Amino acid sequence: MTELLNTLYVQTPGTSLHLDGDTVRVFHPDQPGRRILPLVRIDHFVVFGGVNVTDDLILRCADEGRSISWLTGNGRFRARTVGPTTGNPLLRQSQHRVADSAEQRLRIAVAMVAGKIHNSRQVLLRTARDSSGHRQTALRASAELLGERLELLRTADSANEVLGVEGIAARDYFAAMPYLLTDNKEWKASGRNKRPPTDPLNCLLSFLYGMLRVAVQGALEQVGLDPYIGFLHGVRPGKPALALDLMEEFRPLLADRLALTLLNRRELTRDDFEALPNGGYRLTENGRKSVLAAWQQSRQRVWPHVQLGRDVPGALLPLVQARLLARHLRGDLVAYQPWMVS
Repeated sequence: MTELLNTLYVQTPGTSLHLDGDTVRVFHPDQPGRRILPLVRIDHFVVFGGVNVTDDLILRCADEGRSISWLTGNGRFRARTVGPTTGNPLLRQSQHRVADSAEQRLRIAVAMVAGKIHNSRQVLLRTARDSSGHRQTALRASAELLGERLELLRTADSANEVLGVEGIAARDYFAAMPYLLTDNKEWKASGRNKRPPTDPLNCLLSFLYGMLRVAVQGALEQVGLDPYIGFLHGVRPGKPALALDLMEEFRPLLADRLALTLLNRRELTRDDFEALPNGGYRLTENGRKSVLAAWQQSRQRVWPHVQLGRDVPGALLPLVQARLLARHLRGDLVAYQPWMVS
């Protein structure tokens, strides 16, 4: 059993993190008092713009395999330190060979997209069960449409074609967002958009996807896989293709569902978002604080895992799936099975 350690999120500009023996000292000039946290209880740091991490803390974390990720205020990944590469090089050799095999790459890509579409349908169907009238009808129709997109995967003959199916299914799924929001007048949904996100919902989704990427890439590195050699997204210069691949099955239930909950329960308000001159939106400092607290709490929720036959905390799901993928690449499992919830 892997112990669920903590990720420390630090987002207030002007904060600095210092190594103090076997602890990390958090300092901000406007916040008096001595805040000390034991390093042994932290497995990962996520720091946002304006936060300084001292060299001695970075090197101590690298020596002990403790990663640090730097993100922008919108949750966009900037940099990461992880220390020496870990894991068996033979596993990475197997990963590269499978990535070079069109047939094997296709099978993994199909599984990952099937997992995403299935879990997206579950988001729609679960909301439909608690709805009525036109809203319920629309959600069920969208879920049925995603079921048809699943069938397209049966005849896909290349990873690029699978990526096309994923794009079509994502478009259909986000078209149903107005029905997933209980107050669509307050929180308008206009499909998925980014760079910049042009409404609070898309701003929130982009931020949570950034958190998810950090978790998934860390899990891949922990297992010893190369995050930059993917199967669905292939090899993309400067992009962690495998992390983007593995994220797909988690997006609907771990990120989208949380975003909808925060808005539908009014745990976030308009004051938690800031409109930018370029037409985009970003979370305010207080908004990020609320979202990060909700994200950490959601990661403690347990989810059923069919292959393991037991419940798994959300924080450990990326690690579990990374290990299952590694077993498949080594030849210990016939196929990669994505995480799917009924």
